Amino acid sequence: MAFISLDTAAILSTALEGILYGFSVLMFIGTMWALTYKRSIRDLNRPVATAAVLLLILSTAHIIVDIVRTEYGLVIYRNTYPDGPAAYFADTSQGTFLIKNSIYVVQTLLGDAVAIYRCYVVWQAASVIILPTMMWCGVAVTGALSVYGDAQTSGTIISTEVTVTCMGVFCGFTLATNLLSSGLLAYRIWKIERGVSNSRATKVMTTSIMRVVMDSAILYTVALLATVTGSLCAGSGPFVLIDMLTPIISIAFYMVIIRIAIGKNTHSQILTVRGGVTSETERGSMSLNSMKPLQVHISRSTHSDGTPMYGVWNQSRPPTRTKEALDGTYCNVSSG
Repeated sequence: MAFISLDTAAILSTALEGILYGFSVLMFIGTMWALTYKRSIRDLNRPVATAAVLLLILSTAHIIVDIVRTEYGLVIYRNTYPDGPAAYFADTSQGTFLIKNSIYVVQTLLGDAVAIYRCYVVWQAASVIILPTMMWCGVAVTGALSVYGDAQTSGTIISTEVTVTCMGVFCGFTLATNLLSSGLLAYRIWKIERGVSNSRATKVMTTSIMRVVMDSAILYTVALLATVTGSLCAGSGPFVLIDMLTPIISIAFYMVIIRIAIGKNTHSQILTVRGGVTSETERGSMSLNSMKPLQVHISRSTHSDGTPMYGVWNQSRPPTRTKEALDGTYCNVSSG
């Protein structure tokens, strides 16, 4: 995209971002449905719901600023600069440019923080997220330096400034953070899958979750690689891709939640259907058990008021704590 002028790049980036933003809004609705459907307020995953809302707010703010900036450059201030609209979009000290880049940095930090949080929740060990957290700090530092550098380069062509290099380092840090966090998460899920390899239902579920996580990571990784590659080349391409990254961050986040929710519903339906079918092995086992002699013991005890109380149980099973089982204080159900 080196041959595209900055004003053309602004129109293209705004249009593409608008399309992706529309998809992200639809996926946000699906995400909130997946988080709240048939759940009480107490059961709501507050950190995930908060992150989803914040991502939508940041995406909305970014595209609004992008639209306003496009209008400023092409309509309001088109004759302010000697070289026309292209010179306006080349001025990185413009308030709209600084605001939208700041929003992008904050949204990237939020998306990376969610990836690290997921990794911590699955591993339940702070030592695992030390390196991703250090990389996340690198994302914050390079992002702040990038915005600061933009504010200091008044009226200069952005493609020739150190800001582009800082942007490339920023994208490199966030790429490494996501790859490491997603890799650790996938590895942990894979270990869990191996541990429950004798349970087919659980194995299918963990495999589906791992596939969803990897698909989301691949989507974001491809977009980041394109941005990093573009930042190494002179031209306006990286700035088109960066505007597209803002809704892609939200889409990658929402995609994980929606697909896991769909997978859980499908998995539950399969278990429901299978639950009504008894295999030949199970029927044979039931027949063998029914042929075993049953020994029943009856015990008699007396209350303090003189009324008798009888207890009946199978010799092959211990007496059942009926009272505790009824009021819910003693109820342990396990399946193989």
